[in-house]
Amino acid sequence: MSRLAGSSKLLRAMNESAALAHLLDPGMLTRADLRRLTKLSTPTISEVLRRLTEAGLISVVGHNSGRPGPNAEIYAVDPDAAWIAAISVRDIGTSGAPSVVAALRDLTGAVRARAESHVDFLHTDPVTALADVVAGMRAETEVPPDRIRYVQVGVAGSYDSRTATIHHVEVPGFGRAGLVPELAGHLGTHVGVDNDVNLAAVAERRHGVARDADGFALLWLGEDGLGLAIDIGGTLMRGARGGAGEIGYMPLYAPDSAHRKVDLQDLVGGPAVLDLGHDHGIAGDTPTDVVSRAAADPDAAVDFLAVLADRVAVGLAAVVAVLDPPLVVLAGQVAQAGGEVLRAAVAAAMRRNAPLECAIAVTTISDDAVLLGALDAGLTAVRESLLSTVRNG
Repeated sequence: MSRLAGSSKLLRAMNESAALAHLLDPGMLTRADLRRLTKLSTPTISEVLRRLTEAGLISVVGHNSGRPGPNAEIYAVDPDAAWIAAISVRDIGTSGAPSVVAALRDLTGAVRARAESHVDFLHTDPVTALADVVAGMRAETEVPPDRIRYVQVGVAGSYDSRTATIHHVEVPGFGRAGLVPELAGHLGTHVGVDNDVNLAAVAERRHGVARDADGFALLWLGEDGLGLAIDIGGTLMRGARGGAGEIGYMPLYAPDSAHRKVDLQDLVGGPAVLDLGHDHGIAGDTPTDVVSRAAADPDAAVDFLAVLADRVAVGLAAVVAVLDPPLVVLAGQVAQAGGEVLRAAVAAAMRRNAPLECAIAVTTISDDAVLLGALDAGLTAVRESLLSTVRNG
């Protein structure tokens, strides 16, 4: 009898999970819609809807009067049932203090609040700063503290989930042991941390040029740093300690260097791009300015673009030789400033310097890709958690 009871409970949970999954995706469905999508009987669907409604996950949002007979009730997920906060922490370098950009999203995926501030982390504790950002957005939207089910943080560094520690991070205070559990305790919810370029790849997979790719590598050419994200069939490769993609640290043999070694960051990082532009007579206060001006007049900047593309190809050739990805996406402020002009130059450099075939594209995401990816990752985590709760409840 206990086995039968257990099987019955499992079957009920699976039915509820299937119905909730459909409601989370299309949004508004009738009993008939759910019966068609889940292949469940009418009595079973009615019981599932009753239980999900009582759990506060769904509600009746309208009636369908376009069919014969009684008006059919239309069900949808309650957007306020769970909320997700996303925070992008960036070391702006020469542009100012590290910047915190954040957003708050409801269970349907709608962004309900957004905030941006500059924080001096030399004198401000990261836990206090991030908690204040979340509290500000929560106050703006009047969201109860217990409704924020997940906070996703993106940072320029590698996160070791085994030790809950952020490595290779330049923003003061974020490499402190115990920081992430302390933040989770302060906020009273789960906190996820990921590399900013990984989160940009999450956004690229969902919204950008890599939507239909079997896999791709995203090469981030930022104002200050480099990064690489590796997507294999929709799954990100993070490595044993979260350090996969820290391509800026890749050492290179350089006979013309006094130390006979430079890193890829020394060739293609923001400061190097700025210096290269000035060497070629292209003015600009930032690397993005320099590359934007070069792309606007490529004939006058042909030498600069060729040298920059050759440098990018050095790192890209290593990626392609090891991974052979179906697609490489160039992203980050510098890549976006260069656009199609830079993409074409890099493709030409790859043909000149490496006998490796590789499709190259520039990101089509114009919004903050890291924040967008953090919102997507957080929403996925919350929805999976709700489905798991329903299955096991």
